[in-house]
Amino acid sequence: MKFSKKMNYLKASEIRELLKLAEKPEIISFAGGLPAPELFPTEELIKVSEVVLKEEGRQALQYGPTDGYTPLREKIADRMNTFGFSPKVEDILITSGSQQGLDFSARVFLDEGDIVVCESPSYLGAINAFKASMPEFVEIPTDNDGMDMEELENVLKTKENVKMIYVIPDFQNPSGKTWSIERRKKLIELANKYDLPIIEDNPYGELRFEGEIPPSVKSFDTEGRVVFLGTFSKTFSPGMRIGWVIADNKILQKYNFIKQGSDLQSSTIVQRQMNKFLEMYDLDEHIEKIKDVYRKRRDIMIKAIKEHFPSNVTYTYPEGGLFTWVVLPENVNARDVMPKALENNVAFVPGGSFFPNGGNENTFRLNYSNMTEDKIEEGIKRLGKVLKEMM
Repeated sequence: MKFSKKMNYLKASEIRELLKLAEKPEIISFAGGLPAPELFPTEELIKVSEVVLKEEGRQALQYGPTDGYTPLREKIADRMNTFGFSPKVEDILITSGSQQGLDFSARVFLDEGDIVVCESPSYLGAINAFKASMPEFVEIPTDNDGMDMEELENVLKTKENVKMIYVIPDFQNPSGKTWSIERRKKLIELANKYDLPIIEDNPYGELRFEGEIPPSVKSFDTEGRVVFLGTFSKTFSPGMRIGWVIADNKILQKYNFIKQGSDLQSSTIVQRQMNKFLEMYDLDEHIEKIKDVYRKRRDIMIKAIKEHFPSNVTYTYPEGGLFTWVVLPENVNARDVMPKALENNVAFVPGGSFFPNGGNENTFRLNYSNMTEDKIEEGIKRLGKVLKEMM
């Protein structure tokens, strides 16, 4: 049987494979970017679902428009003030999670051999989504303020077929880093100069533990070239699969065409349930509860890392989001650490997969949102013991 060429570029997600292992109850898993299930608003959603089915049942179970349920899009537009911009409703497309927005971005902008510019490291799910279009990846080094703008300009100056720039400026996955405002402005300046679209992925921006939420890259967009991807997966529930694409009409029209050919529309009933929740309850109050829990879990993880990891191991201190990023000495391979960690019933994600061109195997990602405080402390203690034995 002959498959398409693009199938040679696709393989199972390392995180998804690890999550299968993490399903074992004895495993303390820092692997997936899973929200805390005890914070899901299940009781409220039961009431919301009953109201939707009683009051809107026939419409909720019917086909809907490709671009999504208008009242929900209106509420999403209002929420974008948090990130410093105010889109029109017609600039918003509802997607089945922001992962679908990543897939569509590749299909809108990339042909085989085109170049995607991304942070180094970058989100594994985006790398996998883009690979189906068979592009090349150019990784730009990052520091604590974000992407190195000088290196980015060198690439844009010398590479001919760069087609898009993909970034996660807030609590980046996997590193947990956040871009400075100066870097955000400079990115827009360079994108304007070299006439390129920017895909701004923002699943974690509202989960800030300290300080004010910085303005998004999109808020500095003067020429309509930033495509903003958002989601309720981290602030409400990933199982609802509600994300969105915000872009100027000339770009969003292309996403709509692909959505029509892909799945016609996102779930009508789920969109109406989400909309009704936003009418009946206070999502911001719910997010504050999530932040309180995750802040404590981050603090416990960082404290345990300081106490139990070898002193020559470095790590990031995220101001929000779900992850911290660990860098081992260059001669230590995190993939070799993984089996030993699993023997001790601890799981994490080796960092090499977050670099589309390979290398950097002395890194790994830790998630602190999903495990309870006592499991975080115990899991880091076990992992520290493994690292000390191996190093």
